[in-house]
Amino acid sequence: MIFIIVPKLLRKQFNGMALWPFVLLREEGLKNDTRFLNHERIHFKQQRELLVIFFYCWYGLEYLVRLIQYRNRFTAYRNISFEREAYSNEKDLHYLQGRALWSFLRYI
Repeated sequence: MIFIIVPKLLRKQFNGMALWPFVLLREEGLKNDTRFLNHERIHFKQQRELLVIFFYCWYGLEYLVRLIQYRNRFTAYRNISFEREAYSNEKDLHYLQGRALWSFLRYI
């Protein structure tokens, strides 16, 4: 992971973002947050599975569908399948070792 500290680029409710091969961080201390880093590693795995560009296309399209469905930006974001998988498993530091291919599909 290549870390870039960009406190003003991220919205208030977001501490970071995985943009292959970078992790954008709100603050330096997040480099040591194992739960946060595991969340971003899960996104990297998802991005590799979808050859990066298809991940971003799917992510954007699913966000729009969820936005229509929930009519709330934050709720739409939290219900994207990629985010649901990452948030559900970010505490399990061994999750990626046994993660099956395309596991995010279970969270649609």
